[in-house]
This record gives sequence, structure tokens and C-alpha cells, in this order.
Amino acid sequence: MNNIQSVCVYCASSTKIDKAYFDAAEELGHLLGEKHIRLINGAGSMGLMRTVSDATLAAGGEVTGVIPRFMVEQGWQHNGLTELIEVEDMHERKQTMATLSDAVIALPGGIGTLEELLEIITWKQLGLYLNPIVILNINGYFDLLLDMLEKAIDENFMRRQHGDIWMVANTPADAIEAIHNTPVWDESIRKFAAI
Repeated sequence: MNNIQSVCVYCASSTKIDKAYFDAAEELGHLLGEKHIRLINGAGSMGLMRTVSDATLAAGGEVTGVIPRFMVEQGWQHNGLTELIEVEDMHERKQTMATLSDAVIALPGGIGTLEELLEIITWKQLGLYLNPIVILNINGYFDLLLDMLEKAIDENFMRRQHGDIWMVANTPADAIEAIHNTPVWDESIRKFAAI
């Protein structure tokens, strides 16, 4: 069982999405707070990002938000977090979030969330990030992406072993269980990066 002290959560900043996604973000935040797992996220003040932060804090947990300076200049940051780390740009934001986390959970989100998820999957394929990655597939949101990844494997753009880079969960409780039970990878996985 993995010793998980912190989890990076990628998710939407949109406020116009179905209530089911907000409910899942709130439940995930409560679970993180109750289990004293620090939430690492992008420090946003809206959408699922705010919901998961507020729920974690309400349950007695801690939240570290990482946000680039240009977003702070726009006033997009959540000012009630345990810790706010201001960085230069999006690249530093993603690197910092990964460095601080013992695992990643992806809630539904738009292009930013998808980009973060695919980048961390790529890093794990290359042996740059070895920790668990869990796709929290609320309402089947990620079904098409998962189909695309399976197609990439089927057509030899990725190895079959690469299908073990991520786990899929359908509930927040399953996602928490998955981060604890998914084996941490060894850097030797790099030898599988090429087909």
C-alpha cells in the first residue's frame, strides 16, 4: 500500500457543468481532508477546482495551490488556501504540481485538464513521474479518451504495458483506493518508451 501524503487533482474551472461533477469534486475533497491527504491543484477560484479545494479545507485538510503570475494578475486565484505558490508560467506550474504530489487524480475538465492528464501520462511513460495516475470517470466523461488511448495501443502507437500507466475509477472512493493500491513504477520503465 502506497504512503500517499499529497494528491494533485486536475479538474475543470468551468461553472456551467452538470451538478454530478460538482458532487464528485466535493466528495473527493471531503475524502482527502478526512484522510489528511494534502490537495495540490492549480489554485483556481471557480468550478470544480474551487469545489474540491473548499471541500478539502472544510474536512480539515490542507490545500496547496500553484498558479502562474499572469493568472494572479487577473485575480483568478483562490485566496483561502493553506498555501499559495506563485510561479512564472504554465510549465513551471505543472512541474511544481507534479513534484509536490505522491499521486494524480483527474476529474472531468476541459482542454487544460486533458492537456495536464496527457502530459503526466507521457512523463510516466518516460519514467519522469512514477506515481499513481487515476482517471476519475464520472458519468463516463472520459470514455472517448480511454477509447482513443486503447486505439493507440491496439495500433502499436503505444505498448500494451503502457495501458498500466493509468487506472480508471468511477467514484471518488474508488479513486482514493486506487492511488493507495496502484504500484509505483520503477525508472526501468524507460526501456519500454519506444515501440
